[in-house]
Amino acid sequence: MQKITYKKIALSPELTKRARLLSLAGDETRVRILCFMFEYGEACVSDIAESLDMPVNTVSHHLRMMKDNGFFASERMGTNICYKLVRNSFINNLEKAICKN
Repeated sequence: MQKITYKKIALSPELTKRARLLSLAGDETRVRILCFMFEYGEACVSDIAESLDMPVNTVSHHLRMMKDNGFFASERMGTNICYKLVRNSFINNLEKAICKN
């Protein structure tokens, strides 16, 4: 058998970022929110909470965490905060991995 020389994979800021994003996506509540947003693209916190039968404060907390890491953009509409999915290659691959049958 031929000996294989493996390259070293050093810790880098990009690798740390990827790990953080995957960790965020690894929570069941956030997976439910993501699947909802993959289907609808944008919605207000109260509508997401009602659809997922979850408390508004819980949904708001998780949305804020994901927004802070680039998953969503947000906009205040009166007393409501609405979120919109930010599409990129990571999000598109995540959608294929967790929400498609």
